[in-house]
Amino acid sequence: MKTLLFTLEFPPYKGGVSNVYGNLAAYWPIGESLVILDNNDQSLLKPGKFLSWLPAYGILKRKIEKSSIDYVLVGQILPLGTLTWFLSLFRPLKYAVYLHGMDLTFALKSPRKKILAYLILRRAAKIISVNSCVARKVREFFPEFTDKIEVINPGIVSGAPFTKEGELASLNELYGIKDKTVLLSIGRLVKRKGFDMVLRALSELPETEINNLVYFIAGVGADEQYLRLLVPDKLKKQIIFLGQITDEEKWVWLKRCDLFIMPSREIDGDFEGFGIVYLEANLSGKPVIAGESGGVGDAVIDGYNGLLVNPEDIFSIKGAIVRLMNDPALRNKLGEQGRVRAINEFNWEKQVSKLINAIRK
Repeated sequence: MKTLLFTLEFPPYKGGVSNVYGNLAAYWPIGESLVILDNNDQSLLKPGKFLSWLPAYGILKRKIEKSSIDYVLVGQILPLGTLTWFLSLFRPLKYAVYLHGMDLTFALKSPRKKILAYLILRRAAKIISVNSCVARKVREFFPEFTDKIEVINPGIVSGAPFTKEGELASLNELYGIKDKTVLLSIGRLVKRKGFDMVLRALSELPETEINNLVYFIAGVGADEQYLRLLVPDKLKKQIIFLGQITDEEKWVWLKRCDLFIMPSREIDGDFEGFGIVYLEANLSGKPVIAGESGGVGDAVIDGYNGLLVNPEDIFSIKGAIVRLMNDPALRNKLGEQGRVRAINEFNWEKQVSKLINAIRK
């Protein structure tokens, strides 16, 4: 079977959706044909122009004919799903629609888009949801499509890159954290990630707890200044903003930290689709603290590979931090269970195999 991946986001474009599709292509099995049609040259969608997506219809049609495509994986329900649906009205064409989270909630915000989403999903052979939360939303709004839904989470590499002891020693020396408990967050500095709630929770810790803790925040984003203003004077030395870090630096920090925290929450229909970084922390043998919202529950099992907290409650977050800070045995247990789970259940080979089996049904 010859499959076309039709997407607006694909490497080297940055982002979680692009990462999913890049790995999908990288782990597509030999012997199965996958053709990529993306927007990296802005031929499919040119921002700011009226009906900017219209030329993509002809591009899609020609690609399908030239490459003898049997099946289309639609990366975005709007607008790419519209084009694929319309083309399927005039020729036999099987397609599956990928849903990540915000793409679906955006499509449901207006009556016109909801009707269009209904038409697209009705003709789809499969609806691929990257998390259980999105699958529940599809069942809620379009219960007649329940049998089409397949939940296939993103995957992860089979093992964390090797980190040299010298690299860890350098971090310890540079920041004076050799004997400190290191709390780590990595992500875009936006409210949905919940880093503001972590700062508020840490402000509630007694001084005896604070003195042994250092919290590092890696990433950039619109809320950086807002987050810096939330840091009280008593925590100025305990909270360090790292800015943008490289992928290599990320793995060194994940290896050095004692626990990872990102209590994501839902804001205006925008929520964490899955949270690959939770599994990356687990892969490094570290427990995680995560917000009980969106698709996070697929990545984090409360009490098994981390702790789920109420992302709107600073005392829920504070309690989880204190619990893991004061219980090294629990940290090690959750981290090791998470490492084994990440390797066995979320490797990309397994996830791609699930997808191929789904679209072949």
